[in-house]
Amino acid sequence: MHLPSLLRAGLRLTANRSAAEDLAQETLLRAWRAWEQYTPGTNCRAWLFRIMMNIFNRGWSRQNAAPVTLSLDDCTEPDLPVQHPSPMLYMKAELLTALSTLREEQRSVLVLAAVEGFRCREIAQILEIPIGTVMSRLSRARQEMQRLLSPKLDSSAGPKVKNQSVGGGRVQ
Repeated sequence: MHLPSLLRAGLRLTANRSAAEDLAQETLLRAWRAWEQYTPGTNCRAWLFRIMMNIFNRGWSRQNAAPVTLSLDDCTEPDLPVQHPSPMLYMKAELLTALSTLREEQRSVLVLAAVEGFRCREIAQILEIPIGTVMSRLSRARQEMQRLLSPKLDSSAGPKVKNQSVGGGRVQ
């Protein structure tokens, strides 16, 4: 039930599908081992995300950040037609690239707020930091994303979007 959210957040945190799957699996394993510590009636999703963020913040990203190398001979299929990606895929790639350049603590709060829909109070509980710290990190993350993406948005031919809500706040 919560696995898709854990995988999605793990992918945004690690920028690697295999590492995200490992992170989600480790999260569920630790949750299963610590099930007696869960308080029935509380937010199970937030509890799982706290476990995941604890695993990630305690060295997961450094241990699992080694690049995977593949031979080009193993990856090519000469008979497959070439498909050109749509402009939306370029925007998604640019968004993911910008997200990956954020500092880890800013990326964490932005993913939890904008992607997973947690409120600042819940993020503070998940990350075990003060709510004011969450709010300032979220604000800085949004400003940095806007700075990184503004040149891309200004040069695109699409309509400009103003005051769109992202993660409970406003982006200009």
